[in-house]
Amino acid sequence: MSAEDGADVARSSLALGERVGSGGQGDVYAITGGPLLFKEYKDPSKANGTALADLVRLRQGLGQADRNRLDALAAWPLCRVVEGGRTLGFLMRRAPAHMTWRTATGATKLLELQYLIRPPKPAWQDVVQPNPEQRRALALACVETIGWFHDAGLVIGDISQANVLWSLSPEPAVHFLDCDGFRRVGRAAVQDQAATPDWNDPLAPSTDATVDTDAYKTALVAGRIVAQEPYVRPGQDLKIVPGCLNDRQNDGVRRLFAQAAGERGSRPRPSEWQTALSDRGVITLTAAAPRVRPAVDHTVLDGTRNRTPIKLRGPAQ
Repeated sequence: MSAEDGADVARSSLALGERVGSGGQGDVYAITGGPLLFKEYKDPSKANGTALADLVRLRQGLGQADRNRLDALAAWPLCRVVEGGRTLGFLMRRAPAHMTWRTATGATKLLELQYLIRPPKPAWQDVVQPNPEQRRALALACVETIGWFHDAGLVIGDISQANVLWSLSPEPAVHFLDCDGFRRVGRAAVQDQAATPDWNDPLAPSTDATVDTDAYKTALVAGRIVAQEPYVRPGQDLKIVPGCLNDRQNDGVRRLFAQAAGERGSRPRPSEWQTALSDRGVITLTAAAPRVRPAVDHTVLDGTRNRTPIKLRGPAQ
């Protein structure tokens, strides 16, 4: 089935396969014979169907290039699933295959951020770890994606190790999950804001989701990726993986990470992280020197004025 037009779909029309995931707010089922998944809310009475429709409309309102970009960056709600006048959940695409890994027993798991920010363990030794340059590129991809969402007028809310996927192939990239937790700036959320332990903004309630809390969590995700440290926070020493950053990047990242410990409204924005993590140097421009104005000879103006009559030529005879 297709959900490209964003129209509501009746739950009774879905051919559900196995349950592939479960979280605090919903269960996720495969749709038989296709690439789509169905997230069904555990308590539909707590879901704001209007807010969910708003997220669906956002995607529908994008141009094709931006819609393709959104689909590459996130498992976005494609359409609502309804029954009897109630919103039960939504359809979304599966995560890209290259953002999964296979265990020794043959099981397929999502390549979550936790496998990037923690030291390798025997249980997931088959996860290929990035080299230092790829680690920097992944941090950059993450802050660029957050910046793209903000530019689209969105607040993310729950940025954490469980809802960001990553991959090294074909190039370092990230993919966001649980996108029904996003909301448009100034509008209602689909459900109460979810919060992940150790990923909270210490200056805001866990139920808050604003551009500013996103800014704090941007510092968490960027710092934890380049340090490969799952618990480091702004205000603490950031021990960056050797070879991950050059001197300019190192200075910029450390400065922004420390700045993120400041008051609300003072946290660095994703664009600042992009500049710090970029592999392009910063060109310092100097202002042009003002043009020297020619000196004025006041003696020409201050002398006695000799006004004489002006003879006008008379009419031709």
